[in-house]
Amino acid sequence: MTTHQPQPSDFIPLASDAPEDCAGCGSGDRLGFQFDYAYQPIVDVTHRHVYAHEALVRGPRGQGAMSVLSQVNEANRYRFDQACRVKAIKTAAQLGMTERVSINFLPNAVYKPEVCIRTTLEAARTHGFPTERIIFEVTEGERIEDGPWLASILREYRRCGFLTAIDDFGAGYAGLTLLADFTPDLIKLDMALVRGVDASKARQAITRGMVRICEELSIQVIAEGIETAGERDFFLSEGVTLMQGYLFARPMFRALARAEALSWPDAPSAAG
Repeated sequence: MTTHQPQPSDFIPLASDAPEDCAGCGSGDRLGFQFDYAYQPIVDVTHRHVYAHEALVRGPRGQGAMSVLSQVNEANRYRFDQACRVKAIKTAAQLGMTERVSINFLPNAVYKPEVCIRTTLEAARTHGFPTERIIFEVTEGERIEDGPWLASILREYRRCGFLTAIDDFGAGYAGLTLLADFTPDLIKLDMALVRGVDASKARQAITRGMVRICEELSIQVIAEGIETAGERDFFLSEGVTLMQGYLFARPMFRALARAEALSWPDAPSAAG
């Protein structure tokens, strides 16, 4: 079976969402459903501070992400993506976030990066949130086979001053071939590789290879889904200090985990 390769024409929004109407793109008023955010910290283990907070979609009363994502379809995908960006920045500012905010975006909702970024830039200006503290992260669950198209989106975001991240690195589209087209600022290792890595020689070998490649390309690595001290200690021994997972903090609905409130486990120093 032939896989359709995304083209710019695939992502043209409905007439009501056209660029001429961008002033209202971020409001979400026409979505037909409500959503909110929980924030989970990405921590720097060696310095014991919060590096960033990932904005995770939730229902308006804190319901799980699928209660929202199940309502996203081809007709409202573009508007939902735009509304997510604006709301994540607005809420981060309201919560007094001084660290970076990591926002998932939907590549399949982007038809022309320089146009689709307008509402994000306006939201950053309106709410006084510096663009250099905004990370755009390719959201898990999106499957784009056209690496060059995704790379063109990420390049435009970087040109505008945003940081870029690839989620689920090592799974599906987010593989090594993507790095041939674009070098992001950060990659988040796929949780399937992270889980139980301290007890799996195969996972350790694969992970070490990925970490070394990222070192050569000056890409920061985030170990996502850390749940045990053993997983944490393995990555520290490999020089990976940015981590995210339940070992440190669970997502907090409309709230931020502060470094001083986290339960920092005793941890060895990173290698070197």
